[in-house]
Parts: sequence; structure tokens; C-alpha cells
Amino acid sequence: MSMRANRVAEQMKKEIADILKRKVKDPRVEFVTVTDVEVTGDLQQATVYVTVLEQQVKQEEALKGLEKAKGIVRSEVGKRIRLRKTPELAFQVDESIAYGNHIDDLLRKLNKQE
Repeated sequence: MSMRANRVAEQMKKEIADILKRKVKDPRVEFVTVTDVEVTGDLQQATVYVTVLEQQVKQEEALKGLEKAKGIVRSEVGKRIRLRKTPELAFQVDESIAYGNHIDDLLRKLNKQE
């Protein structure tokens, strides 16, 4: 990504997290955390990586809630960040935390065996 795309992605990350916290009232989205945003070089599309903190809400349900709230989130991002065209949003579950926990568990098991 270019420097501008990186700056836009970081600003979008902050704004989307705030929008989900304050504007979106869907209970499926209540425990969603924005971990990263990747924006294409032409600023036309953005992939928003999220994690679900509570096990009460399943990831599929949280993604359905995010898809339903996509229009509200995109319009709010457009109001808060001055761009010619607000990027299209795509929400995706961030598997890096679960993968990191899995690696941590494997390392602990190795240490117990020694």
C-alpha cells in the first residue's frame, strides 16, 4: 500500500471502531473489535478485519450483523473522512489471534514435555 493508503486505512480503523461502538445498535455487533483495515491503492475498496471477543456471539452472526450495518458504517465513514469516494467495505474475520493462541498452546505443551 502507498503511504496515503496506509494513512487512510489507519483513520478508517479508528472511525469504524467508533461507529460500531456508538452508532450501530445491533446486539450481534456489540462484541466486535476492529483489528485492521486494508485499503487498495486506488482507495476504492477496504477490507475490515474484525474479531469477536465474546463466545456468546458466533462469528457468522457477527458478520451478518456487520453486513447489515455496512451502509450505516460506510456513510458515517464518508462523513468523517474527507475522500472523493468512500471505499466499499468488506468485513472479514481476523484469524491471527486464534492462530497465535494455537501456537502458544503448542509451545506450552512442548515445555511441559521437556
